[in-house]
Parts: sequence; structure tokens; C-alpha cells
Amino acid sequence: MRRSSSPTRDTEQVSDLFWPGDDRAGAHLSSEQLLAAMLRVEEAWLDVLVEHGVAPRVARSPLHVPLGRLPDLVVAAEQAGNPVTAMLRMIRADLDTPAETVRWLHRGLSSQDVVDTALMWLLGTAARDVRLALEQQVVTLVELALDHRDTPVVARTLTQHAVPTTFGLKVASWLSGVLDAYEDVDALVFPVQVGGAAGTMAAAVELGLDPYVARAGLASRLGLSDAPSWHTTRSAVTRVGDALVRCTDAWGRIANDVLTWSRPEIGEVGEGTGGGSSTMPHKANPVLSTLVRRAALTTPQLAATLHLAAAEQVDERADGGWHAEWAPLRDLARRTLVAGSQTTDLLAGLVVHPARMASTLERARADVHAEQRSMAGVAGHEPSGDYLGIAGGLVDDVVSRARATLEETR
Repeated sequence: MRRSSSPTRDTEQVSDLFWPGDDRAGAHLSSEQLLAAMLRVEEAWLDVLVEHGVAPRVARSPLHVPLGRLPDLVVAAEQAGNPVTAMLRMIRADLDTPAETVRWLHRGLSSQDVVDTALMWLLGTAARDVRLALEQQVVTLVELALDHRDTPVVARTLTQHAVPTTFGLKVASWLSGVLDAYEDVDALVFPVQVGGAAGTMAAAVELGLDPYVARAGLASRLGLSDAPSWHTTRSAVTRVGDALVRCTDAWGRIANDVLTWSRPEIGEVGEGTGGGSSTMPHKANPVLSTLVRRAALTTPQLAATLHLAAAEQVDERADGGWHAEWAPLRDLARRTLVAGSQTTDLLAGLVVHPARMASTLERARADVHAEQRSMAGVAGHEPSGDYLGIAGGLVDDVVSRARATLEETR
């Protein structure tokens, strides 16, 4: 059994009894983190204004909204349809905010600029943690595939016994999905959003800024990519959603296999630590696989909402299509983070039963070698060998790809 490499759980982050394991996502995309990210965007823009001589140095000031005011902000956000206006009002009303900061705060930005940029920053941070989970899984799966490169097991198609294969090749197919997901996440770009009221940056120009230099400066300060305004072109959002769903697709496939193969009548694998039953003391339920599958069943619909919202964009600023993204993005990112952590633990603790695999394969020998006898008859010779084809080579190919991917991350 492999040891889990998941971080220590912070029980103070338990926030959702409707989604057991939600604490594994930590503070990612929480309301507190969104507020902190919006404040960071506003501070970075003030730095840009000061650096380019538009605002005086005294305008540069740390911005603060006490977390105790968060409930008030949540209520006040309804009035403008987003939290930025209420946040700015709180900052300006704070007696500790310097007068020049109040004067220059948010000048040249729109509320959508702040929310979109804050969300991109938060999603970039979440994606880094997802990528780390995928890297851990690749390492574990490479070891598992090589350990069982030649472990014989029956292949199943349409739920029925098919032909012989190896458990290593089954694991290699898991690994291929995880590598595909890793490539999607690794390729994500998180662009800054600076367009002003209608995407033209007219206010920034009127203030005396070079809009291209100012936008690049904000992107650099936040670690985001520079990009033209994308207020109603939402591919940056849908790409993130699609990459996260690719992850849960790959993990869901692993979970489904473990759920199937851990059934008592099959018994070829098992979770290292199964969950108990509230009423049946003999049970060790495959809880991690169940919870990972739960994520795979729900995240595609969240991404579909992002695509529908993208298609519903209109004019230069959308009326509802933009607003519809925020909660699905939060849920999608958090559920992906949770499922990633659970999959890492699932693979680290996976118990493999080669003897059970061999026994099942032997009992089904007449059926699973039927195709071999047929092919040998066509070729005019007696059946020979174990009928595994290039199973070992296919494992090696996927492992080579995985090693190359891991090498690139170093």
C-alpha cells in the first residue's frame, strides 16, 4: 500500500455538509478570498496609476475591508448586482483611508474588470494546486503500472469477459487520462481584465495613461497574462471549466473501475481504508471512489452553465450571462480540488489482488482465449503464448510519456 501524500487537513475549513470533504479545497474561491483578491486588484491598479505619474505617491495605500463586514458586503452586493460597488463604498467610508486614495481608487476600471481579474487570479492559484495533485498521481500511477506491467487479468468489454490483458495496462489507461488532464491544466492562461466601462479603456486614456503599458503593468503585478479586454468574450472562463472537467473525467474513470473491481464477487482491487456503514458492521465501503465519482457526475453540468453563459453574452457588458458564472466557477474549482485530493489518496492506498485476478482469468480461460483460437485457425497454426499482444509495450509507451511530462515540470 502506498502512503498518502495529501496535506494535513484543516478542519477549520469545513464549510459544506452538503459536500463531504469540502475542506480539502481549503480557502480556494471562498467569499473571503474573493474579497481579498478584489482588494489586491484595486491596490495593484493604484500602483499603476502612481508609477505612471497619474496619481500622487500618497494615493498608494493598503486597502482593507474587515472580514466582520463581509455579511454586510454580501447583502449590499445585491444593489449593484456585484460586490465591487459596495466594497468601494466601504473603503471610501473608512476614516483610515487617505483622501488621495479615496480620490484615485478604481479610476479607469469597471466593476467587471475587478471581478474578472480577481477570479482569474484565484483560478490560477487553484489550478496550480490541481496541477500538483495531477503530478502526484502521475508518480503513483507510473509506479503502479510498472509494478503490474505483466500481471495478467481478464479484460472486460460491455461488462463481460473479453480477452486477457494486464493490470499494468489497465493502470496505463488511467495514467493516459491523467496525463491528458495535466496537459489541459498546464496549458491554461489566466488573462488580466482591463477595459473600463465598455472595453475601450477610454477612462484610462483620459487620465493620461498609456493603456497598453498600464494593462501590462497590472498583469505583471498580479502574475496574470496581458490581454485585450474580453468582457463579453468568455473563452478564458470556459477553457478553465473544460480543463477542470477533463480532470474529473479522468478521476471518475479511475473511481468507476475501483468501484466495479472492488465488488466482493470480483475483488481484484480494494481501497486501503474503506468507510464504515451506520448499520452493517461488516462493510468497508469504497468511500473515496464514491466521492470522486460524485464529482465526475456533477462537474460537467457546471461547465455547461459556463458555456451557456458565454453564449448568452451581449453588447459590451452582459446582463446576467456574466453574473451566472461566479457560483458555478466556485463550485467547479472547489469540487475539482476536492476530487483531486481524494483521487491522490485513493491511488496511494489502492490494494491490488493479483491472485484473485489470476484465479478469475483461469476460470474464464476457455472463453477469453476463444478469439485467439479463431485467429490461430485463420493463420493456420496452433494457438501459442499468453495472447497479450503488445500490452507490455503499451505500458512502456505511456510510462515514457509520463516521465517526459514529469521531467518538464522540474
